[in-house]
Amino acid sequence: MSEELPPSDAGAKDAVDEVRATDADAWATACAEDLAAEKARRRAEYGQPPVSAAEELRKLVDAVSEKLSSIQSPLFGAVAGPAAQQVVKQVVQQAKAAVEPVIERNPDVFDHLAAAGSELLAAYRSAVQAQEQRWTRPTDLHKDLDESNKKDGGEGTGPGQRIDLD
Repeated sequence: MSEELPPSDAGAKDAVDEVRATDADAWATACAEDLAAEKARRRAEYGQPPVSAAEELRKLVDAVSEKLSSIQSPLFGAVAGPAAQQVVKQVVQQAKAAVEPVIERNPDVFDHLAAAGSELLAAYRSAVQAQEQRWTRPTDLHKDLDESNKKDGGEGTGPGQRIDLD
């Protein structure tokens, strides 16, 4: 008795795999469309989402590099001006080349650093406000002095006695 497997229907199996693949593609497409629609709805309701801290850093580096490249310094004179300008451009390009890979590799790090900075600022602000409240809180110092003057006979501001000079 040999056990033989029933003949497999290879054509039907390929058709099922193709249907599953198109179903997966349809599901992915539907999800992408829903996500795009939700993003558009949120953008319309709340405006543009804030850009990441990494993108802000990139914008800052670009703005600083443009400003430094456009500065014409009269301090270097007419002869050294073009050479100094070239050195500034080279330094700016090197700085951008050093910053870009870091931003590309670790964009979330800058978001976390920005959040940590916000938390530190909030803690500092809280401490300063508490200290300012202690400084500006009305004190009972004048009330205490008035009570001590009444005990001493109401004359003078200190604990001494009144001396009659006549």
